[in-house]
Amino acid sequence: MENENKALICRYLEECIAKGDISLMDDLLTPDYAMHMNTLEFDLQGYKNYQPSVLGAFPDGRFVMEDLLAEGDRVVLRYTFYGTHRGEFMGLPATGKQVRVGGILISRIVDGRIAEEWEVFDAATMFRQMGMA
Repeated sequence: MENENKALICRYLEECIAKGDISLMDDLLTPDYAMHMNTLEFDLQGYKNYQPSVLGAFPDGRFVMEDLLAEGDRVVLRYTFYGTHRGEFMGLPATGKQVRVGGILISRIVDGRIAEEWEVFDAATMFRQMGMA
């Protein structure tokens, strides 16, 4: 089960997050999906609405998986995100600056789909790299 759960997370990150295929979220996430990201909370539709803003702001963005661990119904990913700030992000106009941000994502899997996630990333460093501080 753990290997299947890891494969699900890899597919989700590659197809939905990196390539921006939001339509696959309906297949890979449960209808009652919940994302808890730093201080933000999203349901499935809210997350589908949010994700394109990240791709628009960082069109060259890429996630590098540093660690991927699974046990039972949980998968933990430690990642580094790299990208160039080329579009508006959370009210900040494009700066052209590059960012390198670490984060951790914990996913809970139910019946082969992602039901809930908790993500913590270094937003302070990201905004500082974009010139906000």
